[in-house]
Amino acid sequence: MPHRKLVEEYYTDINNVADLLNKLVNAYRLLIGGAGELNGIALAHKKDVKHALKRVNELGEVIDDLIDVLDKSSYIYMDYCKIKSQIMEYQIQAQYIQTEIDNELELKNDKKE
Repeated sequence: MPHRKLVEEYYTDINNVADLLNKLVNAYRLLIGGAGELNGIALAHKKDVKHALKRVNELGEVIDDLIDVLDKSSYIYMDYCKIKSQIMEYQIQAQYIQTEIDNELELKNDKKE
């Protein structure tokens, strides 16, 4: 099952990216709030507010890149899940049908005896 290990590691990587994205979005929100508070301070210099907003924009670009990575990665994992579901569905249906046929054969054998 070396492929299963690869998929599990891939899933772990996706979770790590999603976790990082969550943390960066929280930092983004805090930076925006900080820039807003800085803007409300009368003694704050305009250049300080611009610098704070520049940092927010830089982090926003990083977040956009992570969203792209997560978007591309999740499609592959979702395809894996869909294929696995189809295989399981087929296997479960096949087992159900086989059990039903076996039960019918047993009933016919019991009636003959």
